[in-house]
Amino acid sequence: MTPVKILVVDDDPATRTLIHRYLSQQNYQVKSAENGKTALELFNTISPDLVVLDVNLPDTNGFILCKEMQSNTNVFVLMLTSLADEASKLHGFQEGADDYITKPFGLVELGARVRAILKRQRFVSNPMPKSLSLGGLSIDSVGRQVKVNGKLIPLTMLEFNLLYCLASQPGRAWKRSELIQEVWDYEYVGDERVVDVHIGQIRKKLENDHDNWPKIQTIRGIGYKLDILSI
Repeated sequence: MTPVKILVVDDDPATRTLIHRYLSQQNYQVKSAENGKTALELFNTISPDLVVLDVNLPDTNGFILCKEMQSNTNVFVLMLTSLADEASKLHGFQEGADDYITKPFGLVELGARVRAILKRQRFVSNPMPKSLSLGGLSIDSVGRQVKVNGKLIPLTMLEFNLLYCLASQPGRAWKRSELIQEVWDYEYVGDERVVDVHIGQIRKKLENDHDNWPKIQTIRGIGYKLDILSI
């Protein structure tokens, strides 16, 4: 089996070396970079499966780098930073981060987050119907494409998996914890509010506030469902 490739980006040599050694011991193929320029060069060379990405870098910031790396790929991104405020976390998720861990951190927790993120690939390999069609929404699981009224909607891998999960059982009310178990992985140890952020991103891309159906509905006290009543 081909080893999972991980790119570690952090400007602090001690932190970068610590993470590099730990993940290498977990049998991952690891490369590391100290700035955004080197990170992008390595990213384009090795095509990593996951990037452990610091926010504060000498020549850019991790939010910009995350967005750029995900512009043409489905790479997973684990943000690693000392910025622990809610606004910074939300910013990271809005730019496509799959998870967010703050410094100081434990290596065991880091390893658990990495494993949980990588297990999401099972959504790609598990058998899916070739396509789903609900009102103006169509989902092609083979090409991993989503269209609304014939218009192609660009979604990240996580957004696609989350929308597919909702569309696979239209009308079902999903708890946030259930969505995390299905889409993130049962080992996920982050904040359940990450679901809200990604649902918000999907809604914007589907123009959920307009007349397109089906719509993602919020079920107060529970979570979300794909509303099919008006299809």
